[in-house]
Order: sequence, then C-alpha cells, then structure tokens
Amino acid sequence: MARIHLYIAAACAVVLALTAPTLAGDPDMLQDVCVADLNSPIKLNGFPCKANITADDFFFPGLRNPGNTNNPAGSLVTAANVEMFPGVNTLGVSIARIDYAPGGQNPPHTHPRATEIIFVLEGTLEVGFITTDNKLFVKTVTKGDVFVFPRGLVHFQQNRRYGPAAVVAAFNSQLQGTQVLATALFGAAPPVSTDILAKAFRIDNGEVEAIKAKFAPK
Repeated sequence: MARIHLYIAAACAVVLALTAPTLAGDPDMLQDVCVADLNSPIKLNGFPCKANITADDFFFPGLRNPGNTNNPAGSLVTAANVEMFPGVNTLGVSIARIDYAPGGQNPPHTHPRATEIIFVLEGTLEVGFITTDNKLFVKTVTKGDVFVFPRGLVHFQQNRRYGPAAVVAAFNSQLQGTQVLATALFGAAPPVSTDILAKAFRIDNGEVEAIKAKFAPK
C-alpha cells in the first residue's frame, strides 16, 4: 500500500510540473524592496540587497536627454536596468531610451531574459522581429505608436526618415540581457573560428576576416 501511495505521489508531482505556468520574466520578489548592492562581492542569480536605502535609489534621471548617436550604428541605447538603476532589483522591470540618427539602426539582436515593448517618442521607424520558423513580422511605426518584441526573438529598429527618432523601451526583467548578432559572431573574444563563420554564412574566409576587422573588440 505504501508503494502505491508513493507511485501516486510521484505521478501527481509529474502532473504538477507539466501544468505549472512557465515564467516569462524575473521571479517574484519576496520583500517590499531590495535595492541592489552593486559593490557586494557576493555572486548570485541577481544582486544582493544593500542595507541603507533612500528615495534616490528609486530615482533615475538618465533618460531625460537624447543619447549621442555618432557611431557606426547611428543609434544609442541608454539603459535604466539594475546595473544603472539599483532600485529595480527584484522588481522584474526596467526601461531604456533608444535614440536614432537619420538612417540609424538598432541592429538585429535578442533579449534572452525579457519581452520588450516600445513607445515611439518621435520620428518614424521600421521595426520587426523574426520567429523561430524564420517568419518576419515588420511594421512602420511613428510618434505615439507602440510595438512589442516577444522574448528571445531576433528583432531590430531602423530610422527610415531624414530626422532623428527616439523610443522608450520597457522590459519585464531588471536586466534583460542584449546580444547583438553581428557583434556576438564576428566580435567574440576569443574569436569564433573563421572557417565556421565562412561555412555558416556561405562566404569565403577572406570576407569573414574583413567583417571581423570591423567588429574587433576594443
């Protein structure tokens, strides 16, 4: 009889595991606040809480002004995640401002830990994401519009007009993580083998080396 009960308990555990909801963001907090102690030597999945906090820990002025878009991509992401804004630690949210020069691009990238939703402050952008079956969803958005990029999928934004553009981006993670595809593949340290990239992109080794030179780690 005890063995039967054990089997039933095991079966129930399997059912519960299979039916449990999948987390789509950071796990729930266990206290009111936990301002990140970014100087702590403790390493864990997140940041430990600091002891003495003030209202300033929950304030971030860094998104007031446009970012400097004088770079090869013609865009700049100004992040207000836990690394810059310790008050969001354990809250499961963060925000960013993205500015685009005329023709500027936020190149194809992914956020492995968050869904992203943008609100267009000014300008006109072509935005899109690609699903795991390689289907592209693309849209032109302008001032006042909202667009969402599902968690973990490759996505991008491109300024299609002659004036500047800007968006506010929100994430359901305190630290969404960002992996730019071109930089990850051609600017990794140590570098990905040239022959691997040549075969993957169906180009020759010389072309790979030329691209790598543009993404060499600084």
